[in-house]
Amino acid sequence: MRAAIAVFCVFLGCCTNVVFLELLVKDDPGSGNLITFSQFFFISIEGFLFTSKCGTVKPNIGLKDYFKLVIMFFVVSVCNNYAFNFNIPMPLHMIFRAGSLIANMAMGIVILNKKYAFSKYLSVSMITTGIIFCTIVSGKEIKSLQQKNVDHVPTTPWDDFFWWILGISLLTIALFISAGMGIYQEMLYSRYGKHAREALYYTHCLSLPFFLITAPSIYDHWNFALASEPLRLPLIGVHMPSLIVYLIGNILTQYICISSVFVLTTECSSLTVTLVITLRKFLSLLFSIIYFKNPFTIYHWMGTLLVFIGTVIFTEVVPKIKQSLQNIPKAQKIE
Repeated sequence: MRAAIAVFCVFLGCCTNVVFLELLVKDDPGSGNLITFSQFFFISIEGFLFTSKCGTVKPNIGLKDYFKLVIMFFVVSVCNNYAFNFNIPMPLHMIFRAGSLIANMAMGIVILNKKYAFSKYLSVSMITTGIIFCTIVSGKEIKSLQQKNVDHVPTTPWDDFFWWILGISLLTIALFISAGMGIYQEMLYSRYGKHAREALYYTHCLSLPFFLITAPSIYDHWNFALASEPLRLPLIGVHMPSLIVYLIGNILTQYICISSVFVLTTECSSLTVTLVITLRKFLSLLFSIIYFKNPFTIYHWMGTLLVFIGTVIFTEVVPKIKQSLQNIPKAQKIE
């Protein structure tokens, strides 16, 4: 029952989070730093009260060990959100981030000298092809993208291409740093035991000082959000700036998403968790395209299909389901 609730909350929280994120970046594409800081601040406050018990509970993993993790986690979050400033539409952003399997395999081969089965290489090839396909197609369409409230105003086709390449570079950097972070986390857990809730708190809390670097941007976009068009809240009838409402919705749904994934990891196998997250990403992509009417051609669909099928092959969903069904004892015939 708890697992079923967690699965429902993963889909509800993560998919709804994409909606609020889309609403935010459509009105204010440069709000990535504000969004990231708000999420980190809220999770830090929640963790301080309920995980750290107001600082009375000592961490199982030393703070020095968290330092590298914190830097990597901060860079990944900022790069992913800041990429919206550079002609990166939401569907491409979501597809590109689905390439985490590629980065994890590459880092595993280079750092841990791992060897993989043929199916793994096949799935990675499909995912890589799908992402490159969608990236190239989106690159050809960037001239038609509207630029709203960005810190730079491209004036030539070369400017458009330059900023688009910069956005793709940010996503690529985030992809591989995220893979390295996963390997480092695995090393910490093998040494100290699994403390995912604690890691969630400290990676967010210890990252807060780094936001001083982006403080001017956070301040400017916070003022922009405060000055946004008022939105009447249903039921209570109170008017609030629309971007503030979207920001609060994004923060709360992000928390629901992360918390539900954590509960799911304690209740289900890693296969189930991976499958749920994969289906959630695909559902979020479909919703983003249909509801927000993002430009998505037949070539985008082909790339998306390659990414999704490749991910399913990588997680070995089909053979493991068949194996599970074979292990189920046959019901005795009722005489």
